[in-house]
Parts: sequence; C-alpha cells; structure tokens
Amino acid sequence: MEKEVEIRQHNALTNARYDYSELQLDLLFFIISKLRKDQKTSLYELPIKELSLLTGKQYHLPYLRQATEGLGSRMFEVEDDKEYRQIWMFQQIRYLKGQGIIEIKLTENILPYLFELKDNFTSYTLAAALRLSSKYAKRIYQYCSQWKDLGETKKYDLQDFKKMLGLLDDKGNEKMKQIKELRERVLDIAVKQINEHTELHVSYKLEKRVRTFKNVVFTVKPQALAQTIPFDLVATAQDLPGVQQSHYNNAARILDELRITDPKHRQTILSSAAHVAEVNRYNHDLKTGKVKASSNPGGLLLVKLGLVAAKTAKAPTA
Repeated sequence: MEKEVEIRQHNALTNARYDYSELQLDLLFFIISKLRKDQKTSLYELPIKELSLLTGKQYHLPYLRQATEGLGSRMFEVEDDKEYRQIWMFQQIRYLKGQGIIEIKLTENILPYLFELKDNFTSYTLAAALRLSSKYAKRIYQYCSQWKDLGETKKYDLQDFKKMLGLLDDKGNEKMKQIKELRERVLDIAVKQINEHTELHVSYKLEKRVRTFKNVVFTVKPQALAQTIPFDLVATAQDLPGVQQSHYNNAARILDELRITDPKHRQTILSSAAHVAEVNRYNHDLKTGKVKASSNPGGLLLVKLGLVAAKTAKAPTA
C-alpha cells in the first residue's frame, strides 16, 4: 500500500526566520524526510532522481548548485524566552559526479532541532509540501500544520509574521509594504494552493487595531486530500509537453481506480494536457464532495471529457 511520508520538525524551525526559494525549501523538506530516529548521523544523501519523481520537475545542475550555495550561506534565526540564536544548518554539500546524488553534512548545532522533538514539533506531509509552488505557501502550510489540532493558529503580529517569511529585515527594509500587496501576492495565493493541494483547508483574517492592521490569524480544518504522491512513485516513460510527470502519473492512476480501461479512451485522455488536467481536477472534486457520482464516477468523467454522450455512459467493467 502506498504510504504518504510525514515530516516532523521542531517548532523552533517552523517559526524560525529564514528566506528560502521554492527550490531551497523543496531540498530542505527532502532532507528532513530522510531523518530517522535510529540514525542520528549528520551525513545524508539526496538522490535527485527521487526528488524529481516526487515533484514531476527536472533539476539541472547549475540551478541546484546555485540553490545549495544559498542554503549554505543562509541562517535560521531562532528565538525563545532565554535567547536569540543564529544557526547555520549545513556544514558541507558535495555533488557525487555521475551518481545524481547530493551529499549533505549537517552542523552539530542544528541536530537538536531535528531529533530532540518530544512534544514540541510540527508534522506535515512531504508530498503536500512539495506540491505547493509558492515559497510563501510552503511556509504558511508549515505554520498551519503546527496548529491543525486546535483549529486555529495563534495571532501572529503582522511585523513578526513578515520577518518569519523574509519580507522584513532588522533594518526595516520591507518587500511588501502595502496590505493589498501582501494579500494578493502572499496570503491569497498561499490559501488557494494549500486548499487545493494539501490535507488542510485554511482561511485567514487580518485584524485591525484602530486603523492599522496588526495581526493575522489562520483557521485550519482537515479535508480529504485529492491525490497523494507516494514516496515510491515510479515514473512512466511518457513525456507530455506542458504536463508535470507527477500529474500525468496521477491521471493514469485515477483512470485505473475508475476502471476506465478502454485503450482508445485512455490514449485520448493521456495524450492531451487538457484532459490530464481535467482528470486530476475531477478526482479532487470527487474526493472533496464537490461532485456526486457514487454509482458511476468513471462514466461521468468520460461525459465531462466529451468522450461519450450522457445517455450512453455506462459503468466501466473491471
């Protein structure tokens, strides 16, 4: 049975201040997913082909090297009641030529935040985190995951929230000063992506004090996840322009689940980027209850794709 990989990290890392790109966050998630309680080593290997299977993206060496160079130079800023700490996560990064593997050596100072979790940790799924394309959505997904058992996050002071996302530095340099810009470029996009691609359904509220927005708080509810990306996903040889490999694989698997086995229908669907997108969208709507088709979901999909007429649609045979 395919199993979704869960990531666990210390809440101090969830709430730390750091500014990573989308690719850097994906590498970070991938690293954390490799951690094992019984293997407290500081050296980990990241097979890039495995990451590609999970995300459906191709990773070229120059971009990877640029991303890991940034990982090495950036720090986590962690603060509690006793102290304020600046921590560097990576001691060394090596590329093993001809093997497609990046070897990561972690610093000793970061290890307690990765292994000594006790009850002070955030859990979220690797596939959901990788599906999000906005770097801000990835971070906000982590925040919401930390509070998912309570149904609502704490009230984040807006200035602190911006610092956590890397939108505001200690010198007062701010990337998005206008609240409208923060809504449109960060919050609205993050909420849309989280609701479409993860097991959480979130919304947010900006709270004013007098005439100025001071806080942001998120409501968090569980929802049916449309389609997980299994950790051991095996890619097909299909290369459909404009379609991520993971989306193609999901569509093929959905057709199997709906018992759509007719070779002509499958060929028509899986050779069209629009059809592949519609299959994934239909499956999401089916799993979340937006579409009701308990008796013949496969037939309804064929109708929606225009491959059969509504009156002639029959339940696919096993």
